[in-house]
Amino acid sequence: MGSELTILGYGEDALTLWALKQQVSKILSEFQDKTSVSDCLIFYRPSFGRHSKIDSSVFGEFDAIIASKEKIYLIESKWDNLAAFKDAEFILREEQTLRHKVFSWYLTHWSKEYLGNWQSFISEHKSNFKIENKTIVPIDSLLSRNLEFILNKIHGCCESISESSIKNVFLFFYNSEKSKHPSKTNASFRVIPIDYSRELEGNFVTM
Repeated sequence: MGSELTILGYGEDALTLWALKQQVSKILSEFQDKTSVSDCLIFYRPSFGRHSKIDSSVFGEFDAIIASKEKIYLIESKWDNLAAFKDAEFILREEQTLRHKVFSWYLTHWSKEYLGNWQSFISEHKSNFKIENKTIVPIDSLLSRNLEFILNKIHGCCESISESSIKNVFLFFYNSEKSKHPSKTNASFRVIPIDYSRELEGNFVTM
């Protein structure tokens, strides 16, 4: 048998993937989630339309989504090689926080009875969709099919879904030998700092 493949990555996306492979237990413990890592479902960079426009149904791309038996974690990630990070507070952009609000609405209104029948979902819930500058995802679209798939998978993993079980997470990757992590961000988010200094080879992280 050949030796194990080594993959080296650089930057924010690589660090996110590394964290999803090596640091999920840390994320769960931050919320006292007792789910085994092996029982979690992870989506890496799930996209709901790359450009979130006003009065459209697209709402952008998460860096990751983790579903456990107890909770759903909607994740934004950043790293310390950013001009935008200057002090102890890091505020996420409006379009980033908006996608959490939109996806949380879908999560709390979806049920398995709508599987394969997005039109029924629209008919029953369109009048309740009141998120400013957004429209509900239309039927017979790639976005509706992808959204339906992800919603159904998450509902199959998490035992109970409500607003209280949905957690907005801001992963911040930092090198403790050179930088610090922010302690504050948007009110509805929790900062989870992850030190990657011990994982570096050159400026790359081994995934």
